[in-house]
Amino acid sequence: MPSFPASASENEPLRLGARREELLRALFVMDPLERIGLTTDSTFAMMAEATARGHDVWMAEASALALRDGRTVAWARQAPAFRDPLRFEPGPPSTLELASCDVVFMRKDPPIDAAYVLATHLLEGAGTLVVNDPVSLRALNEKLWVATNWPHLQPETLATSRREAIVAFAEEMGTPIVLKPWNGNGGRGIVVTSASDRNLPALIDLLTTEGREAIIAQRYLPEVADGDRRILLFDGEAMGVVNRIPGVSDHRANLHVGGRAAAADLRPVDLAICAEIGPSLREHGLLFVGIDVIGDRLTEINLTSPTGFQEYARLTGVHLERDLLDRVERRVGSR
Repeated sequence: MPSFPASASENEPLRLGARREELLRALFVMDPLERIGLTTDSTFAMMAEATARGHDVWMAEASALALRDGRTVAWARQAPAFRDPLRFEPGPPSTLELASCDVVFMRKDPPIDAAYVLATHLLEGAGTLVVNDPVSLRALNEKLWVATNWPHLQPETLATSRREAIVAFAEEMGTPIVLKPWNGNGGRGIVVTSASDRNLPALIDLLTTEGREAIIAQRYLPEVADGDRRILLFDGEAMGVVNRIPGVSDHRANLHVGGRAAAADLRPVDLAICAEIGPSLREHGLLFVGIDVIGDRLTEINLTSPTGFQEYARLTGVHLERDLLDRVERRVGSR
């Protein structure tokens, strides 16, 4: 990576041109462009909507963030996105000072590892609006936040690295249980097992790296056969839901592993869950969140890079990314 300049005047890309007052400069901190699914990824939908509005759209990978003399900068590229045909048109790399941006969208997928935590520290000093708030992304775990604040909303849950505790939990449940990493995403590493499964000890050893890393065990919810509901919330308000139906050969409902998206309406129980957690989402600066609800139980709160825009648009004709950009524009205007 090229070195970062000591001041804007030493590097032409930092002398960014004037824009119309109502237009924004938006930086998306995200995975590499070649890993973005143009027909499925919510980040692409957001970038395409921002481009269509005339905003100045940039992208950078989390590893391209740096701190120079108290300024957070990124080795970034302009990356307008287009729907017809579906494409990015990335420009050459430039050094971009984040304070020159009106908004930064943190859209890097988990895991929440040391590199991710470092990125949140650098974004904390960006000097501009960051969606979602980097302090909250660092402090609040997507899977454990429910357990520590709203345990009555979730299925029975245990987080531990101890094999004997997980075995005892499985025996106590007397039903299948789910084992999953505490810092994963997209259904990776999730297995369904039970106390009668002779592979249970080996599965626990594998997932906990022989007791060195904690995992989450939860009571299996058979209602997942009817769908794992992804509810999208803006500023704590429920906007819509996509019901993800597991495939015939997999317990997981995640769309990229074979789950099927189905239209659904928000139920009274969904709205009640959102009403209970909504104030905390607003308090922590979490503008865009996706929660997962199976039956009447809340299983996760997705904070880092929630998805569902493109599936929701195909099912309903409603493009929620437009509403999200409206909210960001108003928030920037109020600042």
